[in-house]
Amino acid sequence: MSEKRTCLYDKHVEQGAKMVPFGGFEMPIQYTDIVDEHNSVRKSCGVFDVSHMGEVLVTGNEAERFVQHIFTNDISGAPVGKIFYGMMLHENGGTIDDLLVYKMGEAEFFLVINAANIDKDYAWISAQADKFDVKVENQSDCYGQIAVQGPLAEVVVEKHLALACKDLQFYTFNTLEIEGETVIVSRTGYTGEDGFEIYGSHAYIRHCWDRLMASGEAKPCGLGCRDTLRFEVGLPLYGDELTDEISPIEAGLGMFVKLDKEEFVGKEAVALQKAEGVTRKIVGIELSGRAIPRHGYEVVVEDKVVGTVTTGYNSISTGKSVCMALVDIAYAKIGTPVQIRIHRKLQDGVVTKKRFYEKNYKK
Repeated sequence: MSEKRTCLYDKHVEQGAKMVPFGGFEMPIQYTDIVDEHNSVRKSCGVFDVSHMGEVLVTGNEAERFVQHIFTNDISGAPVGKIFYGMMLHENGGTIDDLLVYKMGEAEFFLVINAANIDKDYAWISAQADKFDVKVENQSDCYGQIAVQGPLAEVVVEKHLALACKDLQFYTFNTLEIEGETVIVSRTGYTGEDGFEIYGSHAYIRHCWDRLMASGEAKPCGLGCRDTLRFEVGLPLYGDELTDEISPIEAGLGMFVKLDKEEFVGKEAVALQKAEGVTRKIVGIELSGRAIPRHGYEVVVEDKVVGTVTTGYNSISTGKSVCMALVDIAYAKIGTPVQIRIHRKLQDGVVTKKRFYEKNYKK
């Protein structure tokens, strides 16, 4: 099956980006250098094409009750303009996807889902909707999306895109009408830095990209540094730290699972995990040497395999060799000595917090 292309594909090719398959799309992994792009986001401003993400609109008389039913977080009574992070679960507690829910109106919710999961998610959401007075629309092909990230993101967005954003709080959004088009601007991101995600028509997003590139104040960034940035601040990637077989409790994301809600799919399973404890957990690990742990590498204690690496890098911001790993709960305590098998050699490490670099969000 051939990969799809976003509305900015030709822009990436013109700028010499290295393109790779990701989530069913041809996406830029880097333009110049992953380290350079990573540091631009940490120190100034970078812009990402995230048009591959999926969007599902839920409307109708029972829209809020329906979203409550399929979503682990609690959106009840939230004001219009609020955004929530959470998960959709299987009955056994495994994660279908992690997503953002935007409250567009009292009976209108905008769900932003992962690109690789669009078909799976939409089929599951549609099946669940049969029991509710709601309309579910897959609008993934209607929107382009860019993420403007970094400590200078606010200045760049206001100056070069003329989008008022400085009054937005973290995890809130504005809906704007610009030349007859609906544009969504949210103070969100996936880098650990301040920033904004902008949704609009393909033509509008192309216009925004051109303005940002012409400004010289926003560096184009690929998915390579998007991964290194999110990893350093302990943010999960679906397929690594969350999967159909890994629950949000095992991933250490229990704060986004609200058990005081009346019900949601998978509630009984995750409630049991919270009550009885889990048998495994996602942790951070810091190695004493420079060897780099990669996804799938074994975590070992006294010649016994006790887990596997989910994501690992030589952290660009800290210079340390670190990873996240899913390990048996007996070895999940911070300070526990472990080893990671890298190219048949065991490298010494210690369990740490998953957050290797402190987030710099605007509160």
